[in-house]
Amino acid sequence: MRVVYVSTIERGGPLTHLRQLVPHVAALGVDVEVLCGTEELAGSFRSLDVPATAVEVAHKLDVRGAGRLLPLVEGADVVHTHDRRAGLFGRLAGRARRARVVHTLHGMPEEIAARIGRPDAPDPPGVSRGRIAWLEHGYLRIESALTRLGQVVAPSHAMSDFMVSHGFPRRLVHVIPYGMELSENGPREDHDGLVAGVAANLEYWKGTDVLLEAARLMHNPLRIEIYGVGSKQAELERQATGLDVHFNGFVQDPMARIDVLVQPSRADNLPLAILEAMAAGLPVIGTRAGGIPELVVEGETGLLVAPERPDELAAALDSLAANPERRAEMGSRGRARVQEHFSADAIARRTVDLYEELCGSST
Repeated sequence: MRVVYVSTIERGGPLTHLRQLVPHVAALGVDVEVLCGTEELAGSFRSLDVPATAVEVAHKLDVRGAGRLLPLVEGADVVHTHDRRAGLFGRLAGRARRARVVHTLHGMPEEIAARIGRPDAPDPPGVSRGRIAWLEHGYLRIESALTRLGQVVAPSHAMSDFMVSHGFPRRLVHVIPYGMELSENGPREDHDGLVAGVAANLEYWKGTDVLLEAARLMHNPLRIEIYGVGSKQAELERQATGLDVHFNGFVQDPMARIDVLVQPSRADNLPLAILEAMAAGLPVIGTRAGGIPELVVEGETGLLVAPERPDELAAALDSLAANPERRAEMGSRGRARVQEHFSADAIARRTVDLYEELCGSST
């Protein structure tokens, strides 16, 4: 079986997911190749012994770039796409070459993303009713129509339920979560006070501002390490004045530097940062948003709080700051949960099972 993966973006969760998934799919005897946006990214896959080719598709009207995909998916049994541009052009190219096509829908536009698992979530500030109407009645209908080109994977049950409730054919939607390899679990350095980390794009829907509000309500000392960049960085830096907060941009292995991962999201699908933290033996404090409760088991691998409630988040942080033994126990249970339910090997096997089912189907 030959499977071609297509991604046109330069960074983000879909690429992290592919780096975890594709080598394990190859280990199951599948002939794989990745088509990605830059030569640097292609090199990162080749370093994992995964064949990769750089094909730039600059935007959704880049027909010339999309045309370069056609010869590269020739002979594929399955074309599996991983972002919106890839989902448009890659699925069309795959069908044109008579391949089965699969698209992983990693998230929704942020203006409506909070409704995943929270149907009554408020709209983000400053977003017009016209924009919301277009996304609900235009964008979602287009995505639903594209699904009929093949099959779609939802990483969380919350995402799947949202899709089906907006017209996606249930028979074409498959829930396969992300997989993660366990990371080294060596001794951690001792800190004076709790060190909480956020690994996320600095955008409104990730809720980093809520964490900064919570820090001012805490009774215990707290240092916050923020890993990521985004349009809200300058605003967050102003809000952090007087707090012990460090903005680090993107770094390798941020989980080795913190005591607890905080995911204060207003909206999310199935955050890879949470899986990375659990795989590293860290407890997680997350919100009851999107697929986060499908990862974090309340009181066992971490704590769950309501979105946009800095008081609840502060209380959760204080409870872990005062109890390092509980943090260690939660971290250990988190590693076990990743191994049991989200191992990269097991998720690759589920993905290949889907490919085999599709290739064996006459429909």
